[in-house]
Amino acid sequence: MEYRNIIFQAEKGIATITFNRPEVLNALNEACLEEFVHAIDVIDGNEDIRVLILTGAGEKSFVAGADIKEFLKFNVLKAKTFSEKGHHIVQKLQELPIPVIAAVNGFALGGGCEVILACDFVYASENAMFGLPEINLGIIPGFGGTQRLPRLIGKNRAKEMIFTGKMIPAAEAHGIGLVNKVCPQEQLMDEVLKVAGIIVSKGKVSLRAAKQAINTGMDVDLETGCRIESDSFAICLTSPDAMEGTKAFLEKREARFKGTLTE
Repeated sequence: MEYRNIIFQAEKGIATITFNRPEVLNALNEACLEEFVHAIDVIDGNEDIRVLILTGAGEKSFVAGADIKEFLKFNVLKAKTFSEKGHHIVQKLQELPIPVIAAVNGFALGGGCEVILACDFVYASENAMFGLPEINLGIIPGFGGTQRLPRLIGKNRAKEMIFTGKMIPAAEAHGIGLVNKVCPQEQLMDEVLKVAGIIVSKGKVSLRAAKQAINTGMDVDLETGCRIESDSFAICLTSPDAMEGTKAFLEKREARFKGTLTE
């Protein structure tokens, strides 16, 4: 597929998807969503990619929501189809077996905020703003915001954001656990690439197991979650990377993880 609305790059195990519609603050239209899910599928099928970074083109916006002018053409069926497509894409993003980092360089509103809620963690520039302002249009979030935001920051805080439609700055988002780290804008990508480089050096099997154990365990009781962890631990321990990691520790050297998800 030829990408017109995103920029997709991959180098040294790190893939980057840049939402590239700066003239509309990188708003998500249907064409952009199609390209986004195609790139996710490409990444999912590439064993050499170990980390995905999401960011936005320009200095003003990560993704400022859906392309609202398209809404005027929607009937009930079209609206439901659009929402279901968004849910499908965001769920695919969340289920990627590799870590996903959002580098939020401006507005992350509506669908943009819902995208970051499916990422594993979020770094933001000091000028970043977060919100689910759909209530101001007489609608509600449609890509999972009413479900993922309460799970991340708590029900009452999520209700306040969704009911008022307010935007919160990066510092406040950090304080409530929506953002992991706030950086000066000019340092944002360097900081994200630094942590991505650390992750790339780890074993792919253990990264996948850790991500799946955390994500799956959040939706079950503690006892079931601990059983999920034990199963994942056992699988990891018999992998080539575990053998390499153990030997490297005993030999007092850096581990060189080369295992894949299929070997």
